Amino acid sequence: MTEEIDLSASFKAYDVRGIVGETITAEAVEAIGAAFADVLKLSGQTVLVGGDMRPSSPEFAAAFARGAAYRGANPVMLGLISTDELYYACGSMEAAGVVFTASHNPAAYNGIKMAQAGAVPVSSDTGLYEIRDLAQIYLDEGLPVSGDGPQGETTALDVLEGYARYLRSLVDLSGIRPLKVVVDAGNGMAGLTTPAVLGDQLLQGLPLDIVEVYFELDGTFPNHPANPLEPENLRDLQEAVIEHGADIGLAFDGDADRCFVIDELGNPVSPSAITALVARREIARAKALGEQTPVIIHNLITSRAVPELVEHDGGRAVVTRVGHSFIKAVMAKEGAVFGGEHSAHYYFRDFYNADTGMLAAMHVLAALGEQDTALSALAEEYEPYVSSGEINSTVEDKTGAVAAVLEEFANGHGDNAEGTGVVCDACHRDLAGRGTVVSTMDGTTVCAADGSFWFNLRPSNTEPFLRFNGEAIDSKTMELVRDGVLEIVRRNA
Repeated sequence: MTEEIDLSASFKAYDVRGIVGETITAEAVEAIGAAFADVLKLSGQTVLVGGDMRPSSPEFAAAFARGAAYRGANPVMLGLISTDELYYACGSMEAAGVVFTASHNPAAYNGIKMAQAGAVPVSSDTGLYEIRDLAQIYLDEGLPVSGDGPQGETTALDVLEGYARYLRSLVDLSGIRPLKVVVDAGNGMAGLTTPAVLGDQLLQGLPLDIVEVYFELDGTFPNHPANPLEPENLRDLQEAVIEHGADIGLAFDGDADRCFVIDELGNPVSPSAITALVARREIARAKALGEQTPVIIHNLITSRAVPELVEHDGGRAVVTRVGHSFIKAVMAKEGAVFGGEHSAHYYFRDFYNADTGMLAAMHVLAALGEQDTALSALAEEYEPYVSSGEINSTVEDKTGAVAAVLEEFANGHGDNAEGTGVVCDACHRDLAGRGTVVSTMDGTTVCAADGSFWFNLRPSNTEPFLRFNGEAIDSKTMELVRDGVLEIVRRNA
């Protein structure tokens, strides 16, 4: 029954994510649409509504528009869109909007990413929970409707060409050397956006030979989950890069706001390396326009190579917690030119401080195509340390598991660890001689006193996981830290 749905089960810190038919339904979405219009005071204003290729997205988009229209908003239906298409539309049209997507989650899920006018995020700090609470009232008690039906006017708009033209205006790929590019869309929205931006479907062709992998839009994900963060979901792309003798491979998640990169040898290029590469380009561009010390944002789990490169190139690195709404807020506050996350979200000032996997991919293509070096050699400069990647463990007692890890690692693990328990607000600073340091800025981060390793344990906001990320000066140290921490975590699961 509708009244049994508890919206707190699907409202997370910075978006909505739930199981279709259980924690998120059309009735619930209609109430959310009405609450969205009321909380953001959108009566008489445009509300942009789109969705990804998941089977429930069209129904949910229509329900949301109906709820918003009941409260006087004017829904503009964008149809099939990627998440960064929504941000483009909200930014260019100065209108609030939503996209129905569950990003990389399995087919049974759907959700909502929300933005205010100008692509400013709607998060737990900026109205998301107020929308939840009002929507719960509307869901339980019924919508307050005046008249016989919706009060707002509903229209439709296609923003794909405008989105493609805008991205092309930010990175010029017309003069690069010819590149063969394999793109794995994972049956997600990149199957629609890649031909529009990188191909000749809507605009003039570029010197790119695109090899398409899983471009058919299919929200049941028949080939592999649209989650490139998991290594097994990159295997088809890696094989295709080798098979076709490609220069580069690109993998997008379901809503195409994240992009992962594979080099010509079939090896993944870490998101931290991509962050450093793009940061270098954006610092240089900003300086050429007269900016003295361009700001680059990176999250706590990004490689320490990122702040080191930023400072070397004359920028200023600012660390922040994980999560797109939080990073966008820091981007705006700091006037940052670019930001990157370990999860392959990349944020651009010129893209309304929003994240776009496609624009990041274009920067990598430009960097690769402007010189003759292979991507593996180019990326090596940006990966001086050994990273674990993100490893998830299903853990019921996350707090207890973290405490067990600290009991061992914060009290003597590592040759020079002194177990001082000093709290550090920026764990990438030089820690030599200060003992093992624990940071609680975003999850729990432990840094070796001698700088030989660091690792972070962070509970997921959207899934029942405790996430491990780590980095070390060499493979042996990384393996010892990774295996030691994960053994403790899983022993205490």
